[in-house]
Amino acid sequence: MSELLVTVERGPLVESLHRGDIAIVNARGEVISSIGDIEKVIFARSSMKPLQSIPIIETGAADHFQFDDGDLALACASHNGEKQHTKRAELILSRLDLEVANLKCGTHPPMLQETYEELIKSGGDSTPIHNNCSGKHSGMLTTAKYMNESLDDYYKIEHPVQQRILSVISELTDVLVEDIQIGTDGCGVPVHGIPLRNLALGFARMADPSGLIESRQQSIGRVTAAMMNAPEMVGGTSRFCTDFMKHMGRKMFGKSGAEGVYCVGVPKAGIGIAVKIEDGNSRATNAVIMEILSQMNLIDEQEAKALERYHFPALLNVRKEKVGVLKPVFSIYQKV
Repeated sequence: MSELLVTVERGPLVESLHRGDIAIVNARGEVISSIGDIEKVIFARSSMKPLQSIPIIETGAADHFQFDDGDLALACASHNGEKQHTKRAELILSRLDLEVANLKCGTHPPMLQETYEELIKSGGDSTPIHNNCSGKHSGMLTTAKYMNESLDDYYKIEHPVQQRILSVISELTDVLVEDIQIGTDGCGVPVHGIPLRNLALGFARMADPSGLIESRQQSIGRVTAAMMNAPEMVGGTSRFCTDFMKHMGRKMFGKSGAEGVYCVGVPKAGIGIAVKIEDGNSRATNAVIMEILSQMNLIDEQEAKALERYHFPALLNVRKEKVGVLKPVFSIYQKV
């Protein structure tokens, strides 16, 4: 059963509560700490993108199409749709001799309001390149193109692109392929349902792949290094993923997922952290992650200060005045 993780305070009252579950696991699968029900099967949503990007490297597609850190980071991204993101996605597609029309992720406006306003003022329209998942889809097209596979249905579960991803997820999380629950993500590709504990295990092995075969260690190392070296591609302006990895100075990597999911890999400690907010409200995830890292003494005073606004997010009224705050209220040491 989920437990209370965050209170939302406005003036003298606790106005709302966010309950959830936390799993902290090492690469051997040992549970370091947990809160709530870590055997609960959840859809990992976009937090799975770093694992989904591994086949881009392991097929040879990344080297063939000369992917750099920024390209790989974008493949892991839920980006803002800023020019830095859309231009890079367009460059990836151009190397494949493909167009934006080949993306099957659908269209939504840029996530960053300023970028959306600029697009409107310029008379432009939103296209699939602005979709926060266009980098992931570009990566999937990259493997399909390199492997000489069909491009029109790369997003379907039966396609070799998705089957390779399914195999990687199974191997890194210790969940049999047939036991992974399959749904459809917001961008149309398969989304993977596994226990929260196993999701944390996947990130632990991304943080410490030493127990895996050498080729897998190398591919994982390239993905995680890309995220930490080019964090601006993973999210963008005023996004926790980007600011978190930027201020951590390559010490750890993190990835958000819709409906209140967040995962972190900590290479120095060799652990993975997976969080799920029960009500699906992602406003609580950043505070929970920051509190976990603080309690485990994994961030220093300077890092904590730089990221304080994510640790204790302020409630603002329409005049931008602070009228409340979100506060973490749990201890990761209450259960092991």
